Amino acid sequence: MATITRLSSNDKPDWLALWNGYLTFYETELPGATTESTFRRLTTPGSGLYGALARDEDGRAIGLVHWLTHPATWSTTDYCYLEDLFVVPGARSSGTGAALIAAVRAWAAENGSSKVYWLTAETNHTARRLYDRLATRTGFIHYEIPL
Repeated sequence: MATITRLSSNDKPDWLALWNGYLTFYETELPGATTESTFRRLTTPGSGLYGALARDEDGRAIGLVHWLTHPATWSTTDYCYLEDLFVVPGARSSGTGAALIAAVRAWAAENGSSKVYWLTAETNHTARRLYDRLATRTGFIHYEIPL
């Protein structure tokens, strides 16, 4: 079973390898400055971004998760948005993704959020099997306007 720990500045090499794997999975490239800023905010207390890593029994980093909270109009408390979740291919279906989600859920409950929610690609069938077991599919469709 994976061990989940909060992300620290010492985790940068492991985080970067996972982050690059995540971006590759979603066929996305980001400027180096965005990656640097993301890691800095994830490891700076008070930034509003949070992160954790999953490590296997040998201490290898095998997954990451990032989240944030925001005010909500349909609640008197914040919502917790699980923004990024990635598990290396060799560790998928091992319980690592579920453990990462459970860690975010526990953090959100402890910090007063009224729910945890996330998005995924329709084609991400492996992850969706997990998500369908752990959460309620809402039926909402995501739209965005790049600025």
